[in-house]
Amino acid sequence: MKPGTRALGIAESTDETSGRCTFCGAVVRADRAVDGFAFATATVGGLDATDAVCTLLDRLDRPDVQYLLVSGVAPAWFNLLDLDRIATAADRPVLSVSYEDSPGLEPALREQFDGDALDSRLAIYDRLPARRRLRVNDETVFARGVGVDDDEAARVVRAYTPAGGRPEPVRVARLAARGARAWRDDADR
Repeated sequence: MKPGTRALGIAESTDETSGRCTFCGAVVRADRAVDGFAFATATVGGLDATDAVCTLLDRLDRPDVQYLLVSGVAPAWFNLLDLDRIATAADRPVLSVSYEDSPGLEPALREQFDGDALDSRLAIYDRLPARRRLRVNDETVFARGVGVDDDEAARVVRAYTPAGGRPEPVRVARLAARGARAWRDDADR
């Protein structure tokens, strides 16, 4: 991958006491240079995380970004991301990277929700592409991709992960989201 190839990493930091989470979108080049940030908020336990990600795309307005990498699919207490909708809005490949093996979210969703709240989450969850196990450096991650095949997904995740198992765009977005949430918490006091 060329050093200047850009990816948008998206991660969030949740503040359960306020009922909101802070999303960050961080544009990071393959050579690890950071090239832009945007922020949005969503509701803890809501269904507006996909809207928050689309807001980040609009705010950044970066046609030079080649890939979107999101941290997981269930941020902010099961505020599920609709990867197909995000890929349509982004008009580029979207990869979700998670870091723990699991039997899937359906049992947890059924335990935490019922009625329409459960049905709407299951509808999003059932549309997600399958997770694929991927070795990156000496770690195992799990990737889902929309608009990429498994080989390209593996190549992209590895290209943006210089050490450990967390791709740099997601790592930077996570740090910035935590900082922004902490700043907002302090400002609200």
